[in-house]
Amino acid sequence: MPTDGMFSEQPTTEPAPGRPRFLVLGLLAITDGRETVVLTPSRPASLLAALLLHPGSVVSTGFLQRVVWGSSPPAGGKSALHTCVLRLRRLFAKYGVADHAIEAVPGGYRLHADADTLDLLHFRDLLARSYAEDDPEAALRLARAALALWKEPLLGNVHSDELHRDQVPRLAEERLLAVERVFDGELRVGRHRELIAEAREAVRVHPGHEGLSALLIEAMYRSGRRGEALAEYRRIHSHLAGELGVEPGAVLRRLQLAVLRGDPSGGPPVLPPAGTPPAVGGAPAPDHAGAAGTASGALVLRSLVDAGLLQEGPADRYRVHDLLRLFVKAAGTHLTAPAPHDPTDLRTSAVG
Repeated sequence: MPTDGMFSEQPTTEPAPGRPRFLVLGLLAITDGRETVVLTPSRPASLLAALLLHPGSVVSTGFLQRVVWGSSPPAGGKSALHTCVLRLRRLFAKYGVADHAIEAVPGGYRLHADADTLDLLHFRDLLARSYAEDDPEAALRLARAALALWKEPLLGNVHSDELHRDQVPRLAEERLLAVERVFDGELRVGRHRELIAEAREAVRVHPGHEGLSALLIEAMYRSGRRGEALAEYRRIHSHLAGELGVEPGAVLRRLQLAVLRGDPSGGPPVLPPAGTPPAVGGAPAPDHAGAAGTASGALVLRSLVDAGLLQEGPADRYRVHDLLRLFVKAAGTHLTAPAPHDPTDLRTSAVG
């Protein structure tokens, strides 16, 4: 829609109305925008959750059997799985979901969904648009809208050890990326004082998360609470040393130095810019116990840099830290590139 130059068009954050929509960012449910039906714990519900966590991807029958029955699937597991799919299709018909939403393909099943029919894809779409948005206020609104889609308990009505061991933690990591994006956005629009209480609570829930702690420290410092900022650095330093035996990463160390020196705090956040959104969608579930990851390659790279294992150079190029090279040489081991399907594949950056 054209504008007259005085008003900017507001970003749309709601999916198209009138279509049944699946919800996985909380209790597993189906909604039409007016009424929401929370599914009761059952084998078909576990099957549906597994398919929804890999939208558009072929999910292997072996993985689905482990999701539904654990480590002891019944004899004739494929036939029993097919029965679960038929029960799901009957459920879909009841709530107006297309019968062909679940597709049987060689080796498994695939569920078709988009940002209008699955809250997980809607979340990822909003967060990607937030990263791409140039206007800080609009970017923050999009990130807030993405974060608002999350509810607790995450898949609490899905009784599957496989999903809660491997998939739910990956979902939780995606949520933390959105939290960081929101807090970074608040700093960029100058609402550092208003951010402190929310950031304190996030750090309380995730006491070892360096990114959240860094954002809290920066919010405190910008608000003139230098002593509290240094106290938070000491807390995260003590936690990391005591729980993991490691030192804070480079971002936190630089931030502590800036606070100690009293560097000006009115510029953009000390944290590196968010850059491009993490690639988290579309990875198929492999046919082994560790189902396909959706972890962000960008998050892994940053963690390796912060841990001192990689050194960051210009143009998004990385090199292995000299100390790690010496350790590898002494141990007689070899560094190998990740498999092509690995979502943390570093081959787009030079690691040498």
